[in-house]
Amino acid sequence: MKIEELEADLKNKELHSLYLLYGEETFLLETSLKKIKSNFGELVKGINYILLDETNIQNIISDIETVSFGYEKKLIIAKNTNLFKKSKKTISKDGSFETKLADYINENMEIINNSIVLVFVEEAVEKNKLLDTIEKNGVVCNFEELKPAQIIKRLKAICNAYKVNVTEQDLQLLVEYCGTNMQDLINEIRKLIEYAGEGGTIEKNAIEKLSIKKIDAVIFDLTDNLGKKDTQKAMEVLDGLIYNKEPVQKILITLYNHFKKLYISKLSEKYGRNLAEVMNLKPNQMFLTTKYKKQSEYFKETELRKILEELINLDKNYKIGQIDLNIGLKSILCNYCSK
Repeated sequence: MKIEELEADLKNKELHSLYLLYGEETFLLETSLKKIKSNFGELVKGINYILLDETNIQNIISDIETVSFGYEKKLIIAKNTNLFKKSKKTISKDGSFETKLADYINENMEIINNSIVLVFVEEAVEKNKLLDTIEKNGVVCNFEELKPAQIIKRLKAICNAYKVNVTEQDLQLLVEYCGTNMQDLINEIRKLIEYAGEGGTIEKNAIEKLSIKKIDAVIFDLTDNLGKKDTQKAMEVLDGLIYNKEPVQKILITLYNHFKKLYISKLSEKYGRNLAEVMNLKPNQMFLTTKYKKQSEYFKETELRKILEELINLDKNYKIGQIDLNIGLKSILCNYCSK
């Protein structure tokens, strides 16, 4: 089942008896889990509401069979149990617990349908008999990270709900600044909605001034200024990162990784390779290929290789106490701009 289909079911207060929710988009996953609990109704922990994890998952069958006195149904949430990881099998005397549980669910779905709502929540899953069983008898939903177009659609809907105008182009800018984590983006869009007010419009300058940029987005700005040989602005961006208490070591690593991607972009174009495949980009990161290609045009292949070598040497000399990291970074950047 797709995320949107699950959300539609929950909006209509439709509850299934068996779920497996997993994936990287934890904000939407947790939102759906809260909706399941809300739709279920009154929860009394230990009576009609049971929480399980890796430490007590062996109790799940007895919890299913125990009557929830005074309540028609029982909600059982089994979170981070590792039952769906091949590398972490839970072995009982008569074989794997995963297989035993899968067999039990298959044989007792009538009981589960009548008296239980069972929800498994995992970070990731691997194919096994228990997964097959849930796919056959219940709902499996992969909360994979959303693509920018999907994110923009959701953010646009939130703005419409508050009667605030915004263009898709400006929402794309917000995603580029703040990343694709929905929790971060929800926080940012709410702040911008408050600033614009009902009937107002979220403008580009408001996004630039009010949104909290991820360090990767700031490094793009810094590199743009380097490519344009604008030493002053490049230093202002670097000083801004340091002022906002970003660790200098983290700045160095992020800067190195960024220039490495620009170098890879240059080589991919030179040898006719697919940049997204070479970088192993996720579907929600595809928009970065255009940015990397465009920014790599500022630099020659030899320049990028030289900058990477200097950043590696800076890291080595810093670790043996020969240079201050902040001074070393500024020296490399100023040296490039002066060429």
